Amino acid sequence: MKPTLRPKSPHFSSGPCAKRPGWSLSALGDACVARSHRSKAGKAKLAEVIDRTRAILGIPRDWRIGIVPASDTGAVEMALWSLLGPRAVDVLAWESFGAGWANDIAKQLKLGDIRLLEAPYGRLPDLTQISPDHDVVFTWNGTTSGVRVPNGEWISATRQGLTICDATSAAFAMALPWDKLDVTTWSWQKVLGGEGQHGMLVLSPRAVERLQDHVPPWPLPKIFRLTQGGKLIDGVFKGETINTPSMLCVEDALDGLKWAEGIGGLNALIARAEGNLAAMAAWARRAGWLDFLAEEPATRSCTSVCFKLTDRLMAALNAERRAAISKRLVALLEAEGVAYDIDAYRDAPPGLRIWAGATVETSDLEALFPWLDWAFALIKDEFTAKA
Repeated sequence: MKPTLRPKSPHFSSGPCAKRPGWSLSALGDACVARSHRSKAGKAKLAEVIDRTRAILGIPRDWRIGIVPASDTGAVEMALWSLLGPRAVDVLAWESFGAGWANDIAKQLKLGDIRLLEAPYGRLPDLTQISPDHDVVFTWNGTTSGVRVPNGEWISATRQGLTICDATSAAFAMALPWDKLDVTTWSWQKVLGGEGQHGMLVLSPRAVERLQDHVPPWPLPKIFRLTQGGKLIDGVFKGETINTPSMLCVEDALDGLKWAEGIGGLNALIARAEGNLAAMAAWARRAGWLDFLAEEPATRSCTSVCFKLTDRLMAALNAERRAAISKRLVALLEAEGVAYDIDAYRDAPPGLRIWAGATVETSDLEALFPWLDWAFALIKDEFTAKA
């Protein structure tokens, strides 16, 4: 039967993600609008984002934190264009974003000494193959595959190369080993539900040393430049952004950070996301018509949770037919106003992708599950009738 209980929030998109519980536009009332972001008040807001971020995530004092343009993509590209070149590079790719970084390194930067370590959707590459003498570029959590690295034990503590980590759907939901990460990036629009277009860039002392010692052989656009005259542009890491930020987005980021502090900080955020993952695992076992895309439980994402259709009838169909079925299911739920934007990523295998980060209430997921079962049963009946 068609369910009657609906999620209070139908927002399960994997980016931009659900706002924190209780959010409203009134949260932006203290925004520093119609003022220069370089004014005393504007710089104070930006510095506050950096300081609160450091405190919540436990980032060491000598790691630099900057707010940069163009979301997580801008932050990653800034790191790639500014830092790569002196050493061979290992690039890990097990979903679309890792593959994108590999493509840019090979075809845009045209570096010659590159090793691409790949795995299909649902799996990780062999992490033991990483060389401590190489720079390594990887995503901590594959947003489009729902596969994450289980820990940082595979990263050498005595490495000579730099680790460049795209952590956009991991930061604030997973424990990141800062001593193992030389460059870490994410965007506001993920785990804390902030607005788009702004990225975060965290640099270890080793990364800063590389920046100051290495001059890339290619031209750097102004928005990528982190040094001047061989010295770090220190203001970037004190709230003096490279380009003009949206002060409304800055205020929204502060609201998310204050909410995180109020519920207990990083441990509470992780617990909320892991609790959501546990609820989804229990439902998937009951449902029986789908399963995690991640093959190993230890690698299942607790934020961008990806499922594949495993019902015997559906599994016999080709990818095009399965994609059509998942799109029909997604459209049904959107029309009912119970779930928005939960189709699998366009390059991923057909299925569902449901955001379960810290701003999502477990009660909303529990309300969604019967709707998912109802929609699939309806579609399966339609399919059987036509057959």
